[in-house]
Amino acid sequence: MAQDSVDSSVGTGRAAAAAEPLDELDLALVHALQVAPRAPWSGLAPVLGVDAVTLARRWRRLSASGRAWVTCYAGPGRGAGGPGCLALVELAVERGALAAVRDTLTRDAQAVSVEHVSDGRDLLLTVGAPDAAALSAYMQQRLSHVPGVVSVRPHLVTRLYQEGAAWRLRALDAGQQRTLGTASDETPRDRRVTAVDRALVLALGRDARAPVNALARNVGVSPATAARRVAWLIGSGHARLRCEVAHTLSGWPVTALWWLRVPPPDLDEVGRRLAAHADVRMSAAVTGPANLYAAMWLRSLGDLPAFEADLIRRYPRVEVLDRTVVLDSAKRIGRILAADGRCVGYVPMKLWEGEDGPPSAP
Repeated sequence: MAQDSVDSSVGTGRAAAAAEPLDELDLALVHALQVAPRAPWSGLAPVLGVDAVTLARRWRRLSASGRAWVTCYAGPGRGAGGPGCLALVELAVERGALAAVRDTLTRDAQAVSVEHVSDGRDLLLTVGAPDAAALSAYMQQRLSHVPGVVSVRPHLVTRLYQEGAAWRLRALDAGQQRTLGTASDETPRDRRVTAVDRALVLALGRDARAPVNALARNVGVSPATAARRVAWLIGSGHARLRCEVAHTLSGWPVTALWWLRVPPPDLDEVGRRLAAHADVRMSAAVTGPANLYAAMWLRSLGDLPAFEADLIRRYPRVEVLDRTVVLDSAKRIGRILAADGRCVGYVPMKLWEGEDGPPSAP
């Protein structure tokens, strides 16, 4: 029920040669697509000062090598009460079984991210499900039966303050970002998500820059219908677009995770302020002894003590229960990653059942 086939056409496997570094134009192009993931090359060209043909060629090279990609995942829609049923799940694994368990779970559709972490934890999964019952079933019927898994400990996300789609490379200046971010703020009228909508989200998940004609052929509708539905999905927040980059090439190669205990009256304020920090990729209220979780990309391990000291100075009532470092990101939002962070495969994220809107991903 939880597994899916792996599309390896986007890469060649985890044991691959070191990735070619990104130059200034590569970084600017990725940043531009973080702001405007489906912008036409002709629209990006004047902002970046490079012709559209060159930008298209650069992007083909970046995406073919797995150094950058644009994906799509299901969102709850604007104005929804929460992120659906999203959980951070810690797994303890038998000695010698870590690699096998990691590789097995990267092929699960519901385990949207899989990370090997330090300091007393083995694997940390980000799991999406349509509701708590489906999440429970996945943990009991799937995770608990994977050979080598010793224990399963979930932390449910109760509020998502920030997710990775908002993180930026900082390669463009403020004027360039304003120019790219001038899309209408009008929110389309909400309606029920249909089977065609879900098929479009899955098609965009593999390549969120796919032309409308290709999307239409993929899901069996007219180009006009595909264009209209894609615009509604993105505008309503039922589809989230994200331009990602291999973290080892981004300039922020270290991923640090923080488990914080915040006095309940201060939780929303601290969660929102952490979300506004330029290095924070995820800020979420969670269940368990720690009620706030934060994930950051940092330039070096040496930045960890400085961040923690600043956190305690700003919020003296916040208690740091634990901090850890990601040793290996095996999968991030449906993308299987090589050791150097490049995308080498894709598992479609089929996180919903029935006709209800799906959960969001971090």
